[in-house]
Amino acid sequence: MDAAALVMRVDERSQEMVTASDGWSEAIEELQYSLGEGPVAEARRGGDPVLVADMKAERARWPWYAAASAEAGLGAMFAFPLHVGGIRLGALNLYRRRPGGLSADALADAAVLADLAALALLESELADEHEKLRMEVSYQDVRLATGVLAAGLEIGLEEAFARLRAHAFAEHRTLVAVSRDVLEQRIPVDRLAN
Repeated sequence: MDAAALVMRVDERSQEMVTASDGWSEAIEELQYSLGEGPVAEARRGGDPVLVADMKAERARWPWYAAASAEAGLGAMFAFPLHVGGIRLGALNLYRRRPGGLSADALADAAVLADLAALALLESELADEHEKLRMEVSYQDVRLATGVLAAGLEIGLEEAFARLRAHAFAEHRTLVAVSRDVLEQRIPVDRLAN
């Protein structure tokens, strides 16, 4: 593997990046979150690992994400859901710059690592405040901007989030960057009315 990230995602809007091995893996994760498609969302919904040996071959499955991530240099990606019983927490994501699948041993090792990561995250949530894991990248601004937009336009949270995501996509920007602009009033709420 060339990189990895550990992401908490309880639904399409709520995400926190626990850690990422480097800036490249952070950017790959941000693409998934901003575009709303990719292996993480599928792994979280389905509960099974999503193993992508060749990202370019997945354009029918995830048209926007497959193209954008391949352009960013992603050849292969393996998303392992983090869950404890019925509690779904997010995903452990492994990235490779070149296409290629996982060996049986690597697949087994990654599954065990995902289980250990899920337990660590759950323990962290139950721990005292000073013992909790610190999130490397917070998407709190997206949640706040979604609320601001929903209140300002008198629409639901899902619709507000969809409008933020659409604006980010149209402007070729990240969802976090657009959300910060909404919060700082650099993008007026009425500009996202349509």
